[in-house]
Amino acid sequence: MSEQTERLKEVLSKARAEVGKVIIGQETVIDLALICVFTGQHALIEGVPGVAKTLMVRTLAKTLGSEFSRVQFTPDLMPADITGTNVFNLQKNEFTLIKGPVFTSFLLADEINRAPAKTQSALLQAMQERIVSIDRDTHQLPANFTVFATQNPIEYEGTYPLPEAQKDRFMLKISMPAPGRDDELVLAQRTLGKESPEATLDAGSVEQVISADDLVALRAEMDQITLNDDLVAYVVDLVRSTRSHESILVGAGPRATQALLLASRALAVMSGRDFVTPDDIKDMGVPVLEHRLILRPEFEIEGLSVSEVIARILQDVPVPR
Repeated sequence: MSEQTERLKEVLSKARAEVGKVIIGQETVIDLALICVFTGQHALIEGVPGVAKTLMVRTLAKTLGSEFSRVQFTPDLMPADITGTNVFNLQKNEFTLIKGPVFTSFLLADEINRAPAKTQSALLQAMQERIVSIDRDTHQLPANFTVFATQNPIEYEGTYPLPEAQKDRFMLKISMPAPGRDDELVLAQRTLGKESPEATLDAGSVEQVISADDLVALRAEMDQITLNDDLVAYVVDLVRSTRSHESILVGAGPRATQALLLASRALAVMSGRDFVTPDDIKDMGVPVLEHRLILRPEFEIEGLSVSEVIARILQDVPVPR
């Protein structure tokens, strides 16, 4: 392992430990969030209220020396409320740009499915190109710009489901479950004292691992991780299989292939390796593909889930030797 890759592994390990001081019993979720950040992509977080979705993103921002903004999506939210607008300055006799919350490093789009499509689409250009157009002028967003969009899986009344094209722009879907009993017991005990998760973060107990500039440089080190041609072909075959599977109405597109390659490479580093294995690809299969697939209605009625279909595809596609 090269010196740069070793440094990347060390930073990821430290970041995981620091976020774990605040977020209890969500190790897999933390790993997926870090994979998303270090590959320069975006994540869709799904979980019931109270599982610390917002707190996790705040803690990530603190740990990685980055700015954090939060937007609560509501039915009356307008695109300008996210991107910003030009306001006429009477003193200077000119228009001045008032930047919206999108001008940040980590943006939490809370309950993104509560805003109408016009507002949801305001994020599309920002997510894909990291620029924002306001009154025909384009403005560059920070290099580390990352969107974490949350959805509540139990309340759909009065919501606007994300279009499939917009879901595809999220690299990962992170399912954030309630913690197990032992972890929830620890959380309950800490809440009664002075070490509640919020207090731990606000008291400065969480250390900053790197600066925002270091994060940009470390992202480039991901290119050093080896991924041989056989595994690249394996990823292509996996994604293409979703388009012909009998139970899938709409399969994954080429962007899913790119996401699975990048995510597998990041997981390899977190596992202490500078090369990708088939298991890395399999482990990232559900987070990368689940939100991109639509089942045929007759299979949904039978109770088949998307994750079960992905598991079958992972079993059926031959693994390179």
